[in-house]
Amino acid sequence: MCTRCDWGNSNELMMKYHDKEWGVPLHEDQKLFEFFVLEGFQAGLSWQIVLNKRDNFRKAFDNFNVEIVAEYDESKLAELADDKSIIRNKLKIAATVNNAQRFLEIQKEFGSFDRYIWNFVDFKPIVNSFSTIKELPAKTELSDKISIDLKKRGFKFIGSTIIYAHMQATGMVNDHLTNCFRYKEIQNIKAK
Repeated sequence: MCTRCDWGNSNELMMKYHDKEWGVPLHEDQKLFEFFVLEGFQAGLSWQIVLNKRDNFRKAFDNFNVEIVAEYDESKLAELADDKSIIRNKLKIAATVNNAQRFLEIQKEFGSFDRYIWNFVDFKPIVNSFSTIKELPAKTELSDKISIDLKKRGFKFIGSTIIYAHMQATGMVNDHLTNCFRYKEIQNIKAK
């Protein structure tokens, strides 16, 4: 049996997410947008709840196609607010559409969202060396800086804690615990 971060042992879905996705350097704009959406919906909830509904979110939000989501109108917002298969928070739903529009603006300005967001870490992951889950920060000075910049650009539901979760999920930081089998594996993964 392999040693993994404690949170990754709670059930099969979390194990699969931990072992295959969390912390892998991610450079595909559509997937980066997906994580922004999911992390925004997680605010105030557990990641387990969001992960359980991830496939439903994909269906409801057109597979996180940012161009389509940016065009959602009031009737689509009402439809999403009635969709019991997702988290039906009207503010978070409206923020997702707003954020899709802002995401497109960043793509236009920088050529890709990937180029914008990874510039904050000089295009290489920050490798931390935490040995216990208690050491993991909820946010950092860097996540504060990114959050402030995104808010200036008009993003909503994008506080520093959400940004740090995004950085962890998309491999901008390697926060696997040092005794976790993924810690070294992640460092050897070539960015996609």
